[in-house]
Amino acid sequence: MCGIFGYFDRDRTSLSADALSAMAQVLHHRGPDEQGVHAEAGAALGNCRLSIIDVKEGQQPFVSDDGQVVLVQNGEIFNHIELAAELAAKGVHCRTHSDTEVLLRLYETEGISFVNRLNGMFAIAILDRREDAMYLIRDRIGVKPLYIAERDRRVTFASEIKAILLAGVPAVRDDEALHHFLTYNYVPAPFTMFAGIRHLPPGHWMKVTRQGSTTHQWWDLAQIAPETGRAEADWIEEFNAILDDAVRIRLRSDVPIGAFLSGGVDSSSVVGLMARHMSRPVQTFCIGFDDPRYDESSFAQTAADRFKTDHTMERVSPNMLDRWAKATWYCDQPHGDVSFLPTWRVSELAAQHVKVVLTGDGGDELFAGYDKYKSFFAQSGIDELDHDAFARRYFDSISLFDPQAKRALYRPADQQRLEHADSFALARDIMRQVPHQDRINQALFLDMQLLLSGNNLVKPDRMGMAESLEARTPFLDYRMMEFAFRMPGDLKLRGGETKYLYKKAVAPLIGEDLAYRRKQMFTVPVGDWFRHELADFCRAQLTGPDSALPALFEVDRLNHMLTSHVSGEHNFTREIRALIAQNLWEGVFINGRLAGDHGG
Repeated sequence: MCGIFGYFDRDRTSLSADALSAMAQVLHHRGPDEQGVHAEAGAALGNCRLSIIDVKEGQQPFVSDDGQVVLVQNGEIFNHIELAAELAAKGVHCRTHSDTEVLLRLYETEGISFVNRLNGMFAIAILDRREDAMYLIRDRIGVKPLYIAERDRRVTFASEIKAILLAGVPAVRDDEALHHFLTYNYVPAPFTMFAGIRHLPPGHWMKVTRQGSTTHQWWDLAQIAPETGRAEADWIEEFNAILDDAVRIRLRSDVPIGAFLSGGVDSSSVVGLMARHMSRPVQTFCIGFDDPRYDESSFAQTAADRFKTDHTMERVSPNMLDRWAKATWYCDQPHGDVSFLPTWRVSELAAQHVKVVLTGDGGDELFAGYDKYKSFFAQSGIDELDHDAFARRYFDSISLFDPQAKRALYRPADQQRLEHADSFALARDIMRQVPHQDRINQALFLDMQLLLSGNNLVKPDRMGMAESLEARTPFLDYRMMEFAFRMPGDLKLRGGETKYLYKKAVAPLIGEDLAYRRKQMFTVPVGDWFRHELADFCRAQLTGPDSALPALFEVDRLNHMLTSHVSGEHNFTREIRALIAQNLWEGVFINGRLAGDHGG
């Protein structure tokens, strides 16, 4: 796990050493163990390393023997041992045990198609002097971030946007991205909140040459075809085999490894499989709250007892909003999802003991684990809708501000300027890629492409990296993702039971009580606070003298939302959260506090 950064200038104009040093320094939290930079006329690759595999010999960048290829990566290649053995059988020997050297040797042997052989989470940059080109590559589903800015014939990239800003790209708000943020509660890729900076889409690589840049999709989950006619027992057997092996290969580490454990079905399943493969007790971590509505610690303890883990639980105050601005600095972009804050707190706890954790992320999106799926598909007439009408219905169900609400929020000039911005088109075009899937899998496919990479995977990456902690996600092994979209949706959501087959598969491992416990969201009671002890905080954030929002939105509408929420007339919790998140982002990145006390 690391942070990577660099650039390719078509005119061979070089960034200064001070600029490269600043980029490295701002990513220090992602890789505090070592830094390495390869710089030449008009190009550079840099790495901030969190040493996990081959701690002594895995320094980056890796350079080919002839000096013509330079490579850095952020992430882990979980099948690097098997790949190294295949290379050795062909007479290509790695000098280290580093998974990054395996990438270099594979690229030398197979060219850019090598990426199809990888099982891992990664963002990779390759400078190939033979082609006078740079390749930028992102993993299949976007577990690892990779941001790119093309400006003045220079392509600049980094694991976090703030490093690109320190390379001279200005911090300017992208108003279309703000429009989409108000819809989705996060900024959907490839947009970012920064004009001119884009997120390389998951499963894509970009080639940059002196003539220009081209982007190619190298993995496409939409190509997976559903299977029918299989017995439930066959699905269960395959599910368990894939998840078991996905956990097994994610235990490869030369440093201490543990797991987040909430006591939910996802984390309990991962920990149960870890216990099978490890020769010592699994180190598990959770936080607890005094408010029983939000406290899962008793379930986590049940799972810890079942699997005899070395369990660490810390009871904390649920009010962590004093960390919100700093979390925004780490995240680069606004997120209305305040569960980032308890994720940061449990990451802080785990980082005192280990450098790597396994998590249950991805299970809900693959196997219909959220209650929203149960509610949405309980509506009548869903199956009778044509494709675009179904896409619209699902989009409406997940939208934060609908078009009418946004019109009320925008000033007249902004309404006119943003008329072309269509948040629904993003969802519709994604769902049009999977007409061959059933309705449940179409909804899950959208959430895999937008929600997962835009928000839910940002959370463990940024909050873990804030504490120099690597998070690994067995459910997002590509074999599990492809398996999930071969599985009919009716095996995921049936009779109001979420994760229908998945729960049957893991119940013998984790027990019926944990498999079928009521799902509890990992969040805090912020809506209640907004009505009472944090009402003044909300007003200051939305319309106070230091707020950036009155310059963006109608003040009367902002006041109406807050007054209606405080009085209990309406519940605007999610809308107010998103607006506060935007205001904090404006303060951190637009109003000059980037390098201030929010820094890492």
